[in-house]
Amino acid sequence: MATAVISHEEEVRRLQRREGWKRRLPILPALLFTIAVTQIPFLFTLFYSLTDWRIDTVDPRQFVGVENYVSLSGDKFFLDAAWISVQMTVMAVMGSLIVGTGLALLLDRKFFGQGFIRTLLITPFLVMPVVAGFMWKTQMFNATFGVINWVLNTIGIDSIEFATKYPLASVVVVLIWQWSPFMMLIVLAGLQGQDASVLEAARVDGATAWGTFRQITFPQLRPFLELGTLLGAIYLIQVYDHIEVIVGGQPGAKNLPFYIAQRSIGGGNRFGLASSYSIIVVIASIIIANIGLRVLSGLLEDNS
Repeated sequence: MATAVISHEEEVRRLQRREGWKRRLPILPALLFTIAVTQIPFLFTLFYSLTDWRIDTVDPRQFVGVENYVSLSGDKFFLDAAWISVQMTVMAVMGSLIVGTGLALLLDRKFFGQGFIRTLLITPFLVMPVVAGFMWKTQMFNATFGVINWVLNTIGIDSIEFATKYPLASVVVVLIWQWSPFMMLIVLAGLQGQDASVLEAARVDGATAWGTFRQITFPQLRPFLELGTLLGAIYLIQVYDHIEVIVGGQPGAKNLPFYIAQRSIGGGNRFGLASSYSIIVVIASIIIANIGLRVLSGLLEDNS
């Protein structure tokens, strides 16, 4: 009897495994393709980071182990670029998250032209980074023709060359402008997924709008805010286009990706060293994303 029960359980598990593979089989080609185009280049980059590879000499590529990584601690320019990357990523992610949440709250209600307004607000995220950089540099930040300086001049304030005087802030402003719609869509999905009966019960019980948001809506948005933070941090730490176009790589806004490009295809020709920098960027992306999630989780727990 016991043997029959065990055989039956094994048969059930075998059928479950078979069904599981049947469900996974259709997505297996996509999974293999994703692994091929992401992990294989990463493994090559990891290998190159352990070599002294230059293309401006005829010397063969030499294996140097972790020497490239050891030299990072003494590279002042690398450390400066790393610190700028951290500042830029944190400010851009937090700024776009705050603005996007505000926009989502405004759109989470019925009003005339809601669809049209939502489409307009999404537009900045659809603009190519290079185009966005040129637009802000020439039409907004320009000391002679820029809209911002025109407004300042009308109230008696002299023109400011923002991209030169405040390079980091200029790039962050453009990143917030471009990424706020993305955060808005994520938060708006969370707002529209709320249980209307719970919100109505809170209003009937006399809860204020702020109280309802703080005690019901805000905690429910937690996974959506965490998702926005994670995706924003992973992408924004890799920003290159905006820096190249808006500030031209000035020291005050030169982040790790820009510095890596300079050390490799930008004239440095140190591809082995640049590969080690790239690995550091990947690690930094993971660290910053996790820190951002932990900080945000702590804030949400304090307000839940």
